[in-house]
Amino acid sequence: MLVAFLSLEMKISIVMHAVLSRACLTFYFSVSYLSFCFSVYTILSKVHSDRNVYPSAGVLFVHVLEREYFKGEFPPYPKPGEISNDPITFNTNLMGYPDRPGWLRYIQRTPYSDGVLYGSPTIENVGKPTIIEITAYNRRTFETARHNLIINIMSAEDFPLPYQAEFFIKNMNVEEMLASEVLGDFLGAVKNVWQPERLNAINITSALDRGGRVPLPINDMKEGVYVMVGADVPFSSCLREVENPQNQLRCSQEMEPVITCDKKFRTQFSIDWCKISLVDKTKQVSTYQDVIRGEGILPDGGEYKPPPDTLKSRDYYSDFLITLAVPSAVALVLFLILAYIMCCRREGVIQLVHHSAIQKSTKELREMSKNREIAWPLSTLPVFHPVTGEIVPPLHTDSYDNTSMPLMQTQQNLPHQTQIPQQQTAGKWYP
Repeated sequence: MLVAFLSLEMKISIVMHAVLSRACLTFYFSVSYLSFCFSVYTILSKVHSDRNVYPSAGVLFVHVLEREYFKGEFPPYPKPGEISNDPITFNTNLMGYPDRPGWLRYIQRTPYSDGVLYGSPTIENVGKPTIIEITAYNRRTFETARHNLIINIMSAEDFPLPYQAEFFIKNMNVEEMLASEVLGDFLGAVKNVWQPERLNAINITSALDRGGRVPLPINDMKEGVYVMVGADVPFSSCLREVENPQNQLRCSQEMEPVITCDKKFRTQFSIDWCKISLVDKTKQVSTYQDVIRGEGILPDGGEYKPPPDTLKSRDYYSDFLITLAVPSAVALVLFLILAYIMCCRREGVIQLVHHSAIQKSTKELREMSKNREIAWPLSTLPVFHPVTGEIVPPLHTDSYDNTSMPLMQTQQNLPHQTQIPQQQTAGKWYP
């Protein structure tokens, strides 16, 4: 009986343990179960070992942040019969700073696609390890995983390549162009046209970073991407065809130029030949000029000396005179000129007399309007009857009490009024 009781107690304990792990109803049970419940929902953050990469300066660097690699870092919590496909996003920054270096870009279209770090390292960063912190976020469980990417930039043998060409591909997005097979196909097509001994991809830039517009979500339109490549031999005749006057004229008229080697690209890449840029580094003249040191440039090793704490006292009396006295004097002169014109000149006196006469007449009219016993002017009464045309005598006599006369005469108050027959609404009409 005791064994049966103990087994029953163990069963109850197991059931309670399972219920706590699912529903987390800790306030009904002991503190030990409470700590277990909270451990289930703790957000985990894992840090992994560093990873080293060795790109070359002046050559395109691409590093893919694979979601499949980080899926193993998050404990799966799928429903029964469901495959785990949690949304994962990435955050990248230079260690100790909130953002990445200026030459390094990052793109991830959706939480269900891989992230890509890409850019062209500069010669200034050669020999300096660049540590990039990569943090992966599981958007379903809110767990994080982090590891560092150490970029050791190496100096290239022939940096920079003397001949550089930049193509604008209209039917590609930047993440599509960064795929190794797509980029390899493009470099292969360029190599067939250019025939260099050494060919490298230097940089890739989205058209949106150059001021392009976001395309409409119709007809599978793309943003477009600029791809810069470099070679060690001069440009081929096919690439030089863009510079002839006929093609330049067609580009100015927004027409497609005639390029003989366009068929080698058109099967996979739609290139805008009017936006191609050819740069010959061997013919560029250095524009460096010695800095002419003036008062605002400190000499080498100089120290900045701020102004002293004790400043000289300044007299503001002259500023006061210029600000107030001069405008006041000008206003006084203008007032005197106006007074002379209005009071001492004949034209001014006539205007003053005319103004006083208007004021006197206005005052008399106002006094007359207050006295109701004065007869109305005949000019305000009708002279002819509006219908018959007969002369109408005045409506009042000298003994007429006009204090009760309305301001406007209605049609019923007029004498000799002709009645206008009105149409009846129903029945017959009798004349």
